[in-house]
Amino acid sequence: MAGPPSAPATARAPSPDGHGPAQALLAAAPGASAVAVGLYRRGQRSFVVRGTTAFGGGAPVDPATRFETGSLTKTFTALLFAELAARGTVAHDDPLARHLPPGTRLPAGGAGITLTHLATHTSGLPRLPPGLRRTAGPRLLTAPYAHFTRADVLRALSRTRLRFRPGDGWRYSNFGVGLLGHALCGAAGGLSYADLLAARVLRPLGLRDTSATVSPPPGLAQVTGYRHRRARPAFGIPGLPGAGAVRSSARDLLTLTEALLDPGTAVRTPPDPLRAALADVVRPRLRLPRRPSRLALIWNIRSRPDGSDLYHHSGGTPGCTAFAGFSPRHDAALVAFANCAPGRGNHLIQEAYNTLVALTRRA
Repeated sequence: MAGPPSAPATARAPSPDGHGPAQALLAAAPGASAVAVGLYRRGQRSFVVRGTTAFGGGAPVDPATRFETGSLTKTFTALLFAELAARGTVAHDDPLARHLPPGTRLPAGGAGITLTHLATHTSGLPRLPPGLRRTAGPRLLTAPYAHFTRADVLRALSRTRLRFRPGDGWRYSNFGVGLLGHALCGAAGGLSYADLLAARVLRPLGLRDTSATVSPPPGLAQVTGYRHRRARPAFGIPGLPGAGAVRSSARDLLTLTEALLDPGTAVRTPPDPLRAALADVVRPRLRLPRRPSRLALIWNIRSRPDGSDLYHHSGGTPGCTAFAGFSPRHDAALVAFANCAPGRGNHLIQEAYNTLVALTRRA
């Protein structure tokens, strides 16, 4: 097992409850050279970080350092969906086919798939598009999506077999949320996912460190990802950017959770459609079968013994791990990143969830 990086842990601003909980998180991913944690509670925010952007060098980590978010991208896509719905550009019950290129072939039964089905994993689509694993080949553990394009995704749709009739079940689907991203771009006139997300969500919320591009904006540091202390190539997902392309920082991700707790806390006052979207995206939509959880648009909701709700989602790539969660009743949130892949010895997600629960008990 890899030891912690040599750079000492550093804290940014005093924690509302002391540094104990956040400091413990710094050791939860020993295979990482960089860990960044952000906490928010009742109007106060703090950051605790350790390490450098790469083993054997790199820049010191700070709250603006960018990490791959993996499936946390889906929460950004959900907010973009809600924003376009608030504008009237799309409707929640729009059929998927309406916003895909003309001539796109759907699977048998696929005419019933709506945009909300995609945003709640109830479309019946499988987790991954047919043919992805074959295309990935020897890159399955390092760059599984790198050579799977948008054209490949749309072709795969016609070869897909739905696991159930849309709306009749639940199955987590990168494929489905990736298609939601394409549908939103189609509805918005063909803008790229990166440009549409920046225009409708990132810039209005003042998320300066965040983008759906591989390269960081000028002047920002970005981590190298690791698996078993081996550097991984930058994660690329050209065919399904809405499912996993976003890179963000602890600073920006905490700002997003604060905006979800109260749109008035956004760095900039959000436009009316985005303000409405921030409320819409967290509205409970369904109860998950055989699980003690509910689902909003993408966000998981776990009911706590005190009657409060805890919203959470996590993400992973071949080189990074990410978590975000918040509790509206307790006005508390926690985000965490590490630049190592999920797997044995990496307890960041579970420890982040436990720390957020402990934070709400103090609130």
